[in-house]
Amino acid sequence: MRVAMIGAGYVGLVSGACFADFGHDVRLVDVDEGRIARLKAGEMPIYEPGLDELVAANVRAGRLGFTTDLAEGMAGAEAVFIAVGTPSRRGDGHADLSYVHAAARDVARHLAGFTVVVTKSTVPVGTGDEVERIIRETSPGADVAVASNPEFLREGAAIGDFKRPDRIVIGIEDPRAEATLRALYRPLFLNEAPILVTSRRTAELIKYAANAFLAVKISFINEMADLCEKVGANVQEVARGIGLDRRIGPKFLNAGPGYGGSCFPKDTRALIQTAEDHQSPVRIVEAAVKANDLRKRAMGRKVIAACGGDVRGRRLAILGLTFKPGTDDMREAPSIAIIQALQDAGATIVAHDPEGMEQAKLVLDGVTYAEDPYAALEGADAMVLVTEWDQFRALDLARVRRLLKAPVVVDLRNIYRPEEMARHGFAYTGVGR
Repeated sequence: MRVAMIGAGYVGLVSGACFADFGHDVRLVDVDEGRIARLKAGEMPIYEPGLDELVAANVRAGRLGFTTDLAEGMAGAEAVFIAVGTPSRRGDGHADLSYVHAAARDVARHLAGFTVVVTKSTVPVGTGDEVERIIRETSPGADVAVASNPEFLREGAAIGDFKRPDRIVIGIEDPRAEATLRALYRPLFLNEAPILVTSRRTAELIKYAANAFLAVKISFINEMADLCEKVGANVQEVARGIGLDRRIGPKFLNAGPGYGGSCFPKDTRALIQTAEDHQSPVRIVEAAVKANDLRKRAMGRKVIAACGGDVRGRRLAILGLTFKPGTDDMREAPSIAIIQALQDAGATIVAHDPEGMEQAKLVLDGVTYAEDPYAALEGADAMVLVTEWDQFRALDLARVRRLLKAPVVVDLRNIYRPEEMARHGFAYTGVGR
């Protein structure tokens, strides 16, 4: 099947490469000439494990190509995916749909024959209706069906999520769209991936509801961690105790410094705004968002307390900057608020991250970046673990102890065991323990 993917960002690039790997003929279209040039040269604009090899293999096979020319990209396409950004709109938290609407107008001008136009971007309820209105207004005679096919890709595990999904959600108003999308996803039938076919609006809401629920789960366990510290309990054991209940499940119950990234913050805000517009407030989601925002700064205060209540003039080593391991994404990463709080308190920051330092330089000022964790630790008054990269799970603790000026470790991801750290002579602070 011939597929056009509008937008060569995270979702578009991963989805397009995976569709090509299924055997489809895919063209990625993007207005960013620099991005397309880099892709043609074999350079990945994002870090995602395995993506460079996947893209290269399908380019060699002739199934994957890149262009800035929409007419070229859409030529012969049976399915056209809109996978452009939907960032939070400045000022009100609504999703900015200007890129989606612009893509719909551009796509409408190049439609030929029956085509399924699919919104892959995360969009508020009713966006598919507006996309269809724009297309029919721009090209009244077009034979088109508009569908919703939300993505459920985790950064750092996106290829596996695409090829072995928990579910595939297809939102349609025209049965012809269902047939096209089922044919597109047919290679996944062998994996018995369930396909859920719903109305278009239902599919749009499923994506927001899923992310909001996970965000609530994270904020809940973080508040339980705070309570554990007050009453002398262990949040990891609490999480295991409730996670063994199959109605709850163990995932997203790791206490830490709060959630960040490209999805949870903007999607929860967009859902709140949609709910307010329809006079059906989502108070639980609102509380989760507020708790998460407050938590990030509070983690800075936690570090200061572990350092004796004063970090002015002290050198602090931050290990991990990205919002999670396996990505270079710094969007709304907890490290940003934590570092800014420490800088406001007078600390000097030296940091290391395996993939995120170039992106961090765009959002953080006054930070010194080290080439490896041990270089960051040398002469520091404390080590602060913010992101649980595998490289940080097996540090040489004896070497860490020698390098640190003071034996203070603040572990915001509970990577290490308190008894182990005590044996090495560290003043250790975890989360909820």
